[in-house]
Amino acid sequence: MDNQRYHLTLTIGGRPIMHGWWPELKFAERKFAAWVGERGSVEGTRITLTDEADGGRVLKFWPDEGR
Repeated sequence: MDNQRYHLTLTIGGRPIMHGWWPELKFAERKFAAWVGERGSVEGTRITLTDEADGGRVLKFWPDEGR
């Protein structure tokens, strides 16, 4: 299994703050939800979960602006 398949990034005000990689989607989704809960109220926050094995396809992002 590819240990760097699911990539999670957190930016605030366009600046990268944190990122991480997970081999399984369920773990990456849990961390996505945790980051939304921990940092989602900070103005300018953007959290993105991508599948790097699928060309960097965006799976989830926050805030969900009418997607």
